[in-house]
Amino acid sequence: MADPRGFLKVRTRREPAERPVEERIRDWMDVHAESGLQPWTREQASRCMDCGTPFCMTGCPLGNLIPEFNDLVYQGKWEDAYHRLSSTNNFPEVTGRICPALCESACVLGIHQPPTMIKNDECTIIDQAWQLDYVKPMPPHRLTDMTVAVVGSGPAGLACAQQLTRAGHTVVVFERD
Repeated sequence: MADPRGFLKVRTRREPAERPVEERIRDWMDVHAESGLQPWTREQASRCMDCGTPFCMTGCPLGNLIPEFNDLVYQGKWEDAYHRLSSTNNFPEVTGRICPALCESACVLGIHQPPTMIKNDECTIIDQAWQLDYVKPMPPHRLTDMTVAVVGSGPAGLACAQQLTRAGHTVVVFERD
């Protein structure tokens, strides 16, 4: 943990500003007017207490390594933060925006203060990864002769297909229609 007193120094949660609803209903752009790296991103990441038992990780359906990537955000190590996030999350650019942030509800800091901004940190990490060209194709090291069928093109099916492709298998995704 880079700043063990971060949650004592920064007691407020800085929410990113949202675009007006009248504007948002006309496009598919991000809800937030402020996206990507902000001047307050680092100080908000310092609020993570790096709990002995990080309930935020158990609150996350993916089991993201939240205290670890929060620490890397605080240190400004964007590439390491991206690799830490993508080790448990196949599509952080999607899940970071549509997730209901159950991890924030499970945050221990939320007992006495507003919880840490985990969802915003995740979005910032992946935005920085795309901007700084850290996201690279991951072709398989070797191809197998196996073909695997994945039924369903939801997030779980696509994550499964991606992992099987990285393992060298040929994957066909089937959907009901």
